[in-house]
Amino acid sequence: MAKMQPVKLPRTLPVVLSPLEVARLIAAARNVKHQAALSVAYGAGLRASEVIGLKVTDVDSQRMTLRVEQGKGRKDRYAMLSPVLLQRLRTWWRIAHAQGRMLPGGWLFPGMNPTDPLTARQLNRAVHAAAEAAGIDKRVSPHTLRHYLPFLTMSREGRARTGMTRFRWLRRATAARLPDIVRRPIGC
Repeated sequence: MAKMQPVKLPRTLPVVLSPLEVARLIAAARNVKHQAALSVAYGAGLRASEVIGLKVTDVDSQRMTLRVEQGKGRKDRYAMLSPVLLQRLRTWWRIAHAQGRMLPGGWLFPGMNPTDPLTARQLNRAVHAAAEAAGIDKRVSPHTLRHYLPFLTMSREGRARTGMTRFRWLRRATAARLPDIVRRPIGC
């Protein structure tokens, strides 16, 4: 019997948007709910499933954190919350609360029915529609926004080692390649 060799898969670099493209993408979202959801994915580096699973009570404005319950690996964690992101979430909360689309203690991003959360498919469609409206030709997904956070942080600090300690989900091999991916983004 012949010994089987594993197939070598090509190592491709992830799609990285410039800060201007990210701003255009978020601004091109159809409504305030989608703008806020994309801002959370981008600003806090959350996965799509973590964004849609957020509840109103997960936002801690005193400690400037977002509580992510049952993320990847069924683990709870905290994500950083910037002042700009907090302001955007407050704007979304005021609008949704005034329209009766958000229940007290309910989902931060409710679906068509306020008792159900926004689905991953709806978020994905919102990202694709915003990318098309913004005229971005790159292949964009909610995951693209998540991966932008370590690139931005490490390019500002100039070293991949810091990213490995700050972003525990980043593998050592990926972090070693990051300086080759991004030198200095525009506007940083």
